[in-house]
Amino acid sequence: MQVIAVNWHVYQLLRGTTYTLALFGHSIGFAAGALGLGVLGFVRVVPIIAFGLFGGMVADSVDRRRIIMGSQVAAAASAAALAAFTLTGRVSVPILYLFSALDAAVAAFDGPAQQSLVPHLVPRRDLANAISLYILLWQIGTITGPALAGLVIARVTIGAVYALNALSFVAVLFGVRAMRYRGHVSGPRSSVSRKALLEGLRFTHGARLIWSTMLLDFLATFFSSARTMLPIVADRVLGVGVQGYGLLATAQPVGAILTGVALTLRKELRHQGPTLLISVAIYGLATACFGFSTIFALSYLFFALTGAADTVSTVIRHTIRQMLTPDHLRGRMSSVHMILASGGPQLGELEAGLVAALWGAPIAIITGGVATVLLTAWVAWASPALRHYQNDRAHERISGRTSMQQGG
Repeated sequence: MQVIAVNWHVYQLLRGTTYTLALFGHSIGFAAGALGLGVLGFVRVVPIIAFGLFGGMVADSVDRRRIIMGSQVAAAASAAALAAFTLTGRVSVPILYLFSALDAAVAAFDGPAQQSLVPHLVPRRDLANAISLYILLWQIGTITGPALAGLVIARVTIGAVYALNALSFVAVLFGVRAMRYRGHVSGPRSSVSRKALLEGLRFTHGARLIWSTMLLDFLATFFSSARTMLPIVADRVLGVGVQGYGLLATAQPVGAILTGVALTLRKELRHQGPTLLISVAIYGLATACFGFSTIFALSYLFFALTGAADTVSTVIRHTIRQMLTPDHLRGRMSSVHMILASGGPQLGELEAGLVAALWGAPIAIITGGVATVLLTAWVAWASPALRHYQNDRAHERISGRTSMQQGG
C-alpha cells in the first residue's frame, strides 16, 4: 500500500510542472512528474547499496529473528512518522524521498535476514515448494495492497494509507514472535569484518551459476521497470485515474499468484536453466507489449503476464541460490543478491523516468522490454552452465559423486 501511495503522492505533487535544461545550445523540456518518479527509484536504491553488504554480514553473525524484529519496528515507526507529516499537511517531495530512503535502509538489514531464515523453516526437500508459497503469500499482499491503496486515496486521504501501514506491523511483530526457529547459523559463525565481507563477495562471484542468475535478474529489472511508470500510464495513456491506477497495480501480482499456485503444487521444476531464461524473455516481451497498449484490458493482461513470468524466474533463482550456498554464507550471498535485485528495478526507474521525461512513458517501457529480451539472449550465450542447468537434485547427484571421488 505504501509504495503505491508514495509513487502516486510524488506524481501528484509534481504533475504539471516542467523543467527546462539548456544543453549544447538547445532547450530540453523535462516533465517533472516522470522525472520525480525516476528520482524516487534512485533514492530507494542508494541506502541498499550503502548498507546491503553490512546487513548481510550482520545476518550471518546475529540471531536472524532478532534482526527481523528490530527492522520491522523501525519500518513501523517510519510509516507512522510519514502519516503524521501527511495528515498535518507538512509533507513535501523531499520528505517523501527521505522516508523512502529510510525504509530502504531498513530493508538492507531485513532482506538478508529473512531470506537466510527460510531454508531453516522447512525440510530441504520442500524448499522449492516453500519458496513458491513464500512468494505466493507476498504476491497476495501486493494485490490487496495496491487495490486498497487506490480505494483509500480516492475515498479518504493518502495519509490514511501510511497510517494503515503503520498499524499493520502489529500483526507482523506477532508473526515474528511466533516463529519456532531462533536463527542459529550452522557452520562457522562469521564476524562483522572486512575479511567476512570479502569471503561473501568471493563466494558469490565465484559460484558462476549463482552469479549468472543475479546478473540476469539485475539486467531484466533494470530495463523492464514499468511499475514506477504506472501513475503516468493510468493517468495519461489509459485515462483511468487513481482507482484505475490501483486496479492496474494488481495485475502483476494476479499473474504471479496464479502461477505461484501452480508452482506450489508441483513436486519439482525440471530443466530449470532453460525455463529461467525463457521466463525472463517472456517478461521482457510482455513489458514491451504493455508499453504499446492503449486499452485497459490489454494493459492489464500484459502486465499480469510480466508477473507470471517473473514468478517462475524468481522461484528458480531463489531455489538455486539457497541450495548452492552454505548456511553460514547465506546472509552475505543474500545481501549481494538484494543489492542487485533492488538496484536493478530502482536504478531502472531512474532510467525509465529520464526516458519518459524526454520521450514519454510508453517509449521508456517499450525500449526497456526489448532490451531485456536481447540481454537475456546474451546471458544464455555467455553462461552455458545456466543454459544447461537441470535442477537442484541433479546438482546434489553431481556433488555426491565428486565427494565420493575425493574420498576415494
